[in-house]
Amino acid sequence: METEFSEIGMRIAGLRDACDVTQENMAAELGVSLETYQDWEKTGADVPISAIYHMANIFGVEFTEILTGTAAKLNTYHMVKAGEGKEVDRYPGYYYQDLAWRYTGKIMQPLLVFLDPSDEPAKLVTHHGQEFNFVLEGTVIVTIEDKEFVLEAGDSIYFNPEQLHGQRCGGDTQARFVTIIAE
Repeated sequence: METEFSEIGMRIAGLRDACDVTQENMAAELGVSLETYQDWEKTGADVPISAIYHMANIFGVEFTEILTGTAAKLNTYHMVKAGEGKEVDRYPGYYYQDLAWRYTGKIMQPLLVFLDPSDEPAKLVTHHGQEFNFVLEGTVIVTIEDKEFVLEAGDSIYFNPEQLHGQRCGGDTQARFVTIIAE
């Protein structure tokens, strides 16, 4: 996994260089400290999915290309059978499956998210666009700024992700939800 993360960091650095963007400008664009951004390029670890999505838009590449190094090619449809999403691990206890990694020119990014039970608060992030979360099973606590919303299976929330936000499991069993990010 460490090698996979370092490759993400190298791809981010290479794309930034190719686009002639400084580390300082990229950190400012993403709303993080220069040190945090430099760590992302160095290790590729702990880069929020929202930041990867935002960088992909800035660099003019697909989200999946930063994660995998392979460009998406499909433009008519991309069907994903249950359990066959492209796995992406970002934080301990927080796992994704990209549900459209082969589709090029996406205007939204659908992800299946798995959250392990945790007493830790949600890691809060911001990004441009709009976001939609739909809970499939378990309990997901969505934090937006200073408010918490408890969502159960079948519940959903649509929100402005420019507000500090994050999700965490609210129960004793793994939670699963679909998030769709449009930027």
